[in-house]
Amino acid sequence: MARRGNSIIKGIEINEIISVLNKAYADEWLAYYQYFIEAKVIKGIMKDAAIAELTQHAADELRHANMVADRILQLGGTPLLHPQEWFTHTNCGYEEPKDFDVVSILEDSIKGEQCAISVYSHIVEMTRHKDVVTYDIVSQILADEVEHEEDLQTLHDDITEFITDIKKNMH
Repeated sequence: MARRGNSIIKGIEINEIISVLNKAYADEWLAYYQYFIEAKVIKGIMKDAAIAELTQHAADELRHANMVADRILQLGGTPLLHPQEWFTHTNCGYEEPKDFDVVSILEDSIKGEQCAISVYSHIVEMTRHKDVVTYDIVSQILADEVEHEEDLQTLHDDITEFITDIKKNMH
């Protein structure tokens, strides 16, 4: 634990920060797995573009989990030690893919990113002017999650527009 580093935290309990970060940590691991498995099972038109996007996002979520774990350790806490704890601490939950169609997978992924944006927005507000280090870390992650939502939404819109155009031209 960084004693001097933790002494700069004002107006918020360190245990409260560790608790919200452990929930975010659970979310990151579940998001990592969701993207990983979706990239494996996805089917349909333009699936290669979706696989590339999902694979990149999985790598980003794993990087986020590392960032959050490192911060938890700096604060003197312990990251969740067992995967079963991810399900009891998660903010965003985990929904296994039921329909492997590209559009359905992208819609599920967009919902996940929107949840992550809400979670990290809350942590940013919670730590603003109180814990500059956590604030900086979660602000970086929030920026990534916003970019992920945009990437997925753009791909989703491109695919659905393409499908609509094909249907129009068939009639």
